[in-house]
Amino acid sequence: MDSSANGTPAGTALPEDARDRILAAVDAAFDSQLSFTQELVRHPSLRTQESGAQQLLFDAMQQRGLEMDRWELDTEELSAHPGAGAVTVSYDGVANVVGTWQPGVEKGRSLILNGHVDVVPEGPKSQWTADPWDSYVKDGWLYGRGSGDMKAGLAANLFAFDAVRAAGYEPAGRIHFQSVVEEECTGNGSL
Repeated sequence: MDSSANGTPAGTALPEDARDRILAAVDAAFDSQLSFTQELVRHPSLRTQESGAQQLLFDAMQQRGLEMDRWELDTEELSAHPGAGAVTVSYDGVANVVGTWQPGVEKGRSLILNGHVDVVPEGPKSQWTADPWDSYVKDGWLYGRGSGDMKAGLAANLFAFDAVRAAGYEPAGRIHFQSVVEEECTGNGSL
């Protein structure tokens, strides 16, 4: 991280209170992070139906000033890769979203924060105690389809970035925030 905004020259150790400042920023934004995660859960994102959730993430990344990229999975290109999973559905309209933080001067190593937005089917709704796309908190736990796997992780990536910046630091290396599709069946989204 470049802490020059705090008076600490880049490349030197962070101040002793850096951790506390970042944790305080995490705590300050906790309710916003929870609210965003709940909104993300409320966007059904079954395989090939991720576009609503992906748009929410695209907008959230863009609002943070990230350089944005979005592209549909290319069945032909994937089939030529030795690591590709069998494609059994149409990938029309199925797109990955990537936001990139690019520091003014790149002084640090780059980082990829990758997570998937697709979820496994919810099964018979009659077996749910609440609508699977209704995100709610009960006894300190967040419920709803995809809450733990892995919409909370996607939100955490963005809000950790926010906390670092709110604490007065700027990452010194490039960061790619990747929200990918088609993980639950093949992993082709990350591929």
